Parts: sequence; C-alpha cells; structure tokens
Amino acid sequence: MPQALLPVLKKHPFVAEFREAHVDLLASLAKGVHFDAGQVIFHEGDVYSVFYLLVEGMVALELEGSDHVLRVQTLYAGDELDWSAVLPQAGKHFQARALMPVTALAFEGEQLLATFKRDPEFGLAFMLRLMGVVSERLRATRVQLLDMYSPVAKRAGT
Repeated sequence: MPQALLPVLKKHPFVAEFREAHVDLLASLAKGVHFDAGQVIFHEGDVYSVFYLLVEGMVALELEGSDHVLRVQTLYAGDELDWSAVLPQAGKHFQARALMPVTALAFEGEQLLATFKRDPEFGLAFMLRLMGVVSERLRATRVQLLDMYSPVAKRAGT
C-alpha cells in the first residue's frame, strides 16, 4: 500500500527538494487517511504523534475557549499539519478540525524518529524542511497579530 502512495507524495510541495531515495523512504512510512467535514483530527493537549501532509481539503487550527472556538489558521491541500509529531511527548497546542472532507498522508512520529536515527541524512533533510514550515507559520502568525493590533486597524474599527 505505501508504494501506491508514492505518486501522491511526489506531488506534495513538502518533498519538492528531497532526493528521490528520501521520497521513496518517506513513502514507505505513509498511510492514506481521510477525515469527514467537521471531524476533529486532534484536540488541544492530545499527546499522540502523527504528522500529516494534506492532499485535499481544508483544516482549521483552533483554540478552544470556555465559550467559543477561535480559528488561528486555515491549512489547505499542499500544507503540513502537526509538525510537533516529531517532538516526543509534546502535547498539541491547538485543535485541528476538518472544514471539508480531507485526504492526507499520515506518518507516525515515533516511526519517523526511528528512521531519522537509521538514516541521519534523511533526518536532516526532513527536519530542515520542517523548520522552514515552522518558520513560515511563525511569520504568518506575526503578520496576523500585526494586522489585528496595529493602530491603523484599531482606527478602522477592527
């Protein structure tokens, strides 16, 4: 089954700069998963570790308040979900919920870490790419905060 996912994985932007051997290795760890619209993929505080490459659909990253849910970010096909899966025992900082039917490639965090130890070159390539994802998410959050709290936005009544 994992080799059947190889063509899907090769189209995902996350692996665009990977060596072919690394894409093949990652494909050997992949599982195809599906989430229905409205389905919670994980809750804030959950400690299981699965890394996802989104193939189709949209996912909301949310913070659950006592009386409401705040959407922090929306992820789309071509994005990555749950980069904390490669951090052992890290709890989730957000809730993830499918906004529409979602198809993704899933990778067990522990399996990824074991593979990194066996093939450090692959581990380095993966982690460098993942750090690019984290950096982009931080940049997007910074822009969102500046937009929400800038004096111009306050004058405009937002």
